[in-house]
Amino acid sequence: MSATDTGHGAGSVMDRVGDNIIHHVSNSDISHPIIHLPTIFGIDFSVTKHVLMLWVVALIACVAIIVPVRRYLAAERPIPKGWMNLLEAVVQFIRDSLVKPNVGPKWVMTWAPLILTFFFFILFANGIGMVPIFETLGLVNRFALGVPASDSHNFINHLLHGGPTATGNFNVTAGLATITFLTIMVAGTKAHGFINHWKNLVPHGLAWPVYIILIPIELIGLFVKPFALTMRLAANMTGGHIAILAILSFMAIFADMFHSVAAGVGMAAVSVPMAAAVNALEIIVVLVQAYVFTLLSAVFIGMAINVHH
Repeated sequence: MSATDTGHGAGSVMDRVGDNIIHHVSNSDISHPIIHLPTIFGIDFSVTKHVLMLWVVALIACVAIIVPVRRYLAAERPIPKGWMNLLEAVVQFIRDSLVKPNVGPKWVMTWAPLILTFFFFILFANGIGMVPIFETLGLVNRFALGVPASDSHNFINHLLHGGPTATGNFNVTAGLATITFLTIMVAGTKAHGFINHWKNLVPHGLAWPVYIILIPIELIGLFVKPFALTMRLAANMTGGHIAILAILSFMAIFADMFHSVAAGVGMAAVSVPMAAAVNALEIIVVLVQAYVFTLLSAVFIGMAINVHH
């Protein structure tokens, strides 16, 4: 199993594989917070693994996007070079290929910043989940520093509870989808006014009995959109990590099944290349899921602006 496995209960390896995988992809719970904070109004504000990763992603986004862009704009003769060339290409692609065709030229500069923020934030959050930061810390802690996994007071052992992919947490993706949902309301209201925005949920000029069926369907669809965004992103990011961990678990399962370390080593010749292939696929998924979330957000916002088009 992994060097970050924090406990072995009774039973065979097969009995522990499921719990071990869930342990690695889940968020650290309040019993293992990274930073202890007081409880306010019955809510424990202690910082868990995914909250910490959200802070890290926000810091990376600031360093990689905001700082170079501000430096570029402050230059006397701004000429994009190196990293700014790449940023400019990505920004132009998102603006001209995703936002403009969906919201229209009138609103492109209004909503492009939000869509770009979605793209870069999700891209960095997905990408950092592929970097084995905490697994490396666990290996160093266990084998170089000699700290046992049972040491509950060790700070690095606290970090090993839960996975680092914040976008694999349904609470995080639900928060992003809620922003999209509220943006749809604001975009429709800005374009058509509050009353007309709600009137535009259904086509005009239909026979009144049709509205008895159509209005509930459209209202349900209004909430299905953010729900779909929530589930798609979180499920895809979690599923890939579960597949990788399950494939790597074959080594321990075969070693336990045949009571031989050699069986586990032999299985490594199969499971490691398979896991590497899934990792390569996950790199593509990281980019695709950031693109899909931003694309669908732009489409939904455009649907509120360009009614029934």
